[in-house]
Amino acid sequence: MTENPESGTIYEGGCHCGAVRFRVTVDRHEAIDCNCSICQKKGFLHLIVPPDRFTLLQGEEMLQTYTFNTGAAKHLFCKQCGIHSFYRPRSHPDSFDVNVRCLDGDITAKFAVTPFDGQNWEDNIQTIQ
Repeated sequence: MTENPESGTIYEGGCHCGAVRFRVTVDRHEAIDCNCSICQKKGFLHLIVPPDRFTLLQGEEMLQTYTFNTGAAKHLFCKQCGIHSFYRPRSHPDSFDVNVRCLDGDITAKFAVTPFDGQNWEDNIQTIQ
């Protein structure tokens, strides 16, 4: 972790086996806890960042894509260990959604977490866009 008040805090993270690694720059330590079916099962804690704040360091060839329902979200996971460390969300298709729990170190307590009612996605999406 590298902290710079002007340019944000830089974290690295990745999947369980280490095949997929990424770097993300965080401007605001705010995360979203969604209760939709896939987020609950994955234990995903959402940190949505623009593409210029996300860098895939290694493992592009290890990523597999899963889609369902509208097919808009591109759920990426490591095909070796199965961990979903980031993806392209339906709510922000031009951004990256990083799982805070996949960042290195024990840093989840640094994030203010806001619940999101993803079980009723269409009725609530405006609250996070």
